[in-house]
Amino acid sequence: MYSLTTAALLFVMFLTIIRALKGPTVYDRILAVNSFGTLTVAMIAVHGFLADRPEFLDIAMLYALINFIGTIAAVKYVKFNNLGFPTSDEQKDM
Repeated sequence: MYSLTTAALLFVMFLTIIRALKGPTVYDRILAVNSFGTLTVAMIAVHGFLADRPEFLDIAMLYALINFIGTIAAVKYVKFNNLGFPTSDEQKDM
């Protein structure tokens, strides 16, 4: 059963890579990369159950957090073209 789940996850991960490469907009690509990260979390959890090592769930949760922060940073960079605080010149424009 877990082998079938792993095969299905790998197939969907392949599809998300295609979406990331062909995405018409940058947001589609970011969403595809985020989906790939989420599927990686599921893959780590499935592998943990296959190997009878439940501590892999901690690794999966940490990876999910890193994936979330990375996605937020990528979207912020695409939208504002900057990751830091606004400079004094940018505050005058507001």
